[in-house]
Amino acid sequence: MKAITAILLWAFAAVVYAADPVWIDVRTAQEFSGGHVEGALNIPHGEVGDKVPAIVADKSTPIYLYCRSGNRAGKAKAALESLGYSHVSNLGSLAEAETKYANTQPM
Repeated sequence: MKAITAILLWAFAAVVYAADPVWIDVRTAQEFSGGHVEGALNIPHGEVGDKVPAIVADKSTPIYLYCRSGNRAGKAKAALESLGYSHVSNLGSLAEAETKYANTQPM
């Protein structure tokens, strides 16, 4: 019984971990170095389709994208959705993403 409980707890922890959102800044490396959301990955929008599958295997993982205005994030969102990712959000600009990030952090 203890082994079953341990396995269920491990499986539950894996599901919770997989549900943690991934933040992706789709701007250039130069723009990213000027400021970004804490913990965000920098993957320029044209590389998202090639790089994200190696980083985010679970296609139901929430992915938050942002750029300068939302245009590049929109293109990246379309690319990820065409690959089967189901919870991709275009947050728009860095300022909008920072607001969303601040609202998701525990107090």
